Amino acid sequence: MTDVAKAAGVSQSTVSMALNNVSSARLSDATRAKVLSAAVELGYRLPRREGSVDEALPADAAGPRRNLIGYLVDEISTSPHPVVSVDGARDAAWEHGCVLSVFVTRSNADQEAAAIAALRAHPQLLGVIYSTIFTRAAQVPAALHEVPTVLLNCHDDSGRFPTIVPGEVGGGHAATDHLIGAGHTRIGFINGEPWMEAAKDRLKGYRRALATADLPFDPALVRDGDWMNSGGFDGTMALMALARPPSAIFCANDLMAIGALEALAQLGKKVPEDVSLIGYDDQEISRHTHPPLTTMVLPNYEMGRAAVELLLAEGAGVETTSRAAGHRRALTKIDCPLVERETVRRR
Repeated sequence: MTDVAKAAGVSQSTVSMALNNVSSARLSDATRAKVLSAAVELGYRLPRREGSVDEALPADAAGPRRNLIGYLVDEISTSPHPVVSVDGARDAAWEHGCVLSVFVTRSNADQEAAAIAALRAHPQLLGVIYSTIFTRAAQVPAALHEVPTVLLNCHDDSGRFPTIVPGEVGGGHAATDHLIGAGHTRIGFINGEPWMEAAKDRLKGYRRALATADLPFDPALVRDGDWMNSGGFDGTMALMALARPPSAIFCANDLMAIGALEALAQLGKKVPEDVSLIGYDDQEISRHTHPPLTTMVLPNYEMGRAAVELLLAEGAGVETTSRAAGHRRALTKIDCPLVERETVRRR
């Protein structure tokens, strides 16, 4: 809303009313058009407003229309990421004449089984998206083996299901490469909890970028954190206490980057004049730090959209390269793009 309001020259409340099609709002057609035009020019996908789902769907002589997509997720309230994936899936489903039904199971086997049973009993079920709050191996319930299913942000050992995950290795590589391109050769890395796949892959990307640039890997420049502000603060304090402190720090998420900002300020170091800093995830708070944080996008919205597109392709029997080779699974990694703001400076 901030970006659209600035581009359209209106208030954020006007943007909200226009994009949400609030019928009671006293907005002129010209103002609505200006807001919508600004949103489109900035690259935002707008949901379809006209008509109903039933009007958009073709009739199916063989039975009821299959326009229901079930979305199972283990957790949704402890992090902003899964909510954004739901938004992407919902928008993509609606554009294809489908509706999304979300079930939060909290990793409770009984709740999960009940949700799957309810979905399978629904005559309009098209398929299921099975999602987790953080990237990990998942034990997919046997009941989903007979239903078109796409895994989102998780994977299974059998390789049976089409899978959507973030390209974390590429993201870690791109963040480190951005710092190298700015002239930094001694780059600290503050990681998340090392047992998590995201942490392992972002570290792998960091190391690959160093190797590609013929820079040595120094274990002393790597600190494990806990994804929280305190982890970034403590890690930065440890890095800056080295005999040869880094000139740049890559934090594996934005909260730790904010902790790094606080530690550097306490040490009297200016960002980016003295130390460059880059985060990861592009959380809302990253645009409001001082200075605004350069970071990597965790592409939750795009992943949600891609899961629906892949599920629709599965339902339509679209051939994929993996299927043609005799394997059902199609693994899709969604790129994590860079958002350049003001915390990285060329040396």
